[in-house]
Amino acid sequence: MRRLLTGFIVLAALIGAAGWFLSAPQRADAALYAGLEGDPAAGERIFHAAGCASCHAAPDAEGEARLVLAGGARFESDFGTFVAPNISPDPDAGIGGWSLEAFATALTKGVAPDGRHYYPAFPYTAYAKMAPQDVADLKAYMDRLPPSDAGSAPHEVGFPFTLTRGIGLWKRAFLDEGWVVTDAPGAELERGRYLVEALGHCAECHTPRNFAGALDIGRWMTGAPNPSGRGRIPAITPDELGWDASEIAWYLESGFTPDYDSAGGSMAKVVTGLSKLPDEDRAAIAAYLLALPRDG
Repeated sequence: MRRLLTGFIVLAALIGAAGWFLSAPQRADAALYAGLEGDPAAGERIFHAAGCASCHAAPDAEGEARLVLAGGARFESDFGTFVAPNISPDPDAGIGGWSLEAFATALTKGVAPDGRHYYPAFPYTAYAKMAPQDVADLKAYMDRLPPSDAGSAPHEVGFPFTLTRGIGLWKRAFLDEGWVVTDAPGAELERGRYLVEALGHCAECHTPRNFAGALDIGRWMTGAPNPSGRGRIPAITPDELGWDASEIAWYLESGFTPDYDSAGGSMAKVVTGLSKLPDEDRAAIAAYLLALPRDG
């Protein structure tokens, strides 16, 4: 009996050690960012494409106030309510004291400077595909935005989701830096894929999730329940959308559908950012969406 108990203790210790090793936070490769100089002008385009203000501006912010990334927006889910943090360049309340490597680690690996795993409500599974120069450009632009000393509110999640070390195991299973649409011939489709799958993280809303809260890649862009429990986010595959390229591009610029309905809710905030992109970016997004597989 003593030998059996000892064996169980050893096995449990080995499993625990393996889990601790596998869940360890991963850092961005410092060599990818060594010597990079960010261009704030280029970073502004990345900022709007990535929708940073959509989540991190104060919920009631309008106009120029949306550039004050004080956080506070709340995102309901089956796992609890997540609250967007302050990511303004304030050195204490925000991220003003971060190095480029720390910024890249947060953005592409989902790991805080102190080694904590971020919850995947922060779409780092999409940002993991970002080009290093774009990461540097984005930081250079964000460093010039107005600082805010507003404190970040804690997330409202219960046990066991408070044990963030377990997110490391989740990342092992679901953080994939590869493209979903592997074939994107031509510069426009390639740009559209980058904008949709990486910067714009469109799938975070428009793709359903599995039991673990990860995107169900097999049902890419086929629509999903609203995490708040109110309504459904529509499919944007070409057969379900039913719009041509010019109609998609116009919607992304103006917020108006071909039937003169208008974008509402969180999509209205997304359109605010996308409307600031050059025409060729919205055309590239349209080309990507129209190249997605059709049902049946």
